Amino acid sequence: MERTDVGALVQSAVGGDAAAWKSIVEGLGPLVWSVVRAHRLSDADAHEVYQTVWFRFAQNLGRIREPEKTGAWLASTARHECLKVLRNARRLTLTDDPQLLDRVSEDGTPEQSLLEAEEAATQSERVRRMWQEFEELGDRCRQLLRVLIASPPPSYQEVSAALGIAVGSVGPLRQRCLRRLRARLEARGAI
Repeated sequence: MERTDVGALVQSAVGGDAAAWKSIVEGLGPLVWSVVRAHRLSDADAHEVYQTVWFRFAQNLGRIREPEKTGAWLASTARHECLKVLRNARRLTLTDDPQLLDRVSEDGTPEQSLLEAEEAATQSERVRRMWQEFEELGDRCRQLLRVLIASPPPSYQEVSAALGIAVGSVGPLRQRCLRRLRARLEARGAI
């Protein structure tokens, strides 16, 4: 095909002329195939690249500045697409080692990740509800339980001195507060 013919066909194809498009593909298709074959791709990859080149051409048809140089544009695009396929193929490592193939991923499966995320969300909701019910307890229970969950845990003598409660009352009061909290959580269906 002559450059001037190609330029005129491209202009017609931009205008929507299907016959012009067909002439371009028939006239320059062998050029695209020659570039693709030169890269020694598999048949499947070669066909994929060939289709991708024409797709890119269709996407950019109206933006080609020098329509008479369409052959060069197609050849360059074909070369870039072939190189892209070859780069991606190098990332794959073919092996027949069954132990390598049976290796368990450190990341886990997508299903496992989803289950872990759901479990974390459920746990987070339980903790939120527990603190919500905790805030509804009386002041005395909240104070006592907050002091008792400190790290490191204080002795009953320290709790007695801090809250003004008899040492012998700390344990029984703790039990009553925890029972109230549990009853509140059970009433709300949180446990």
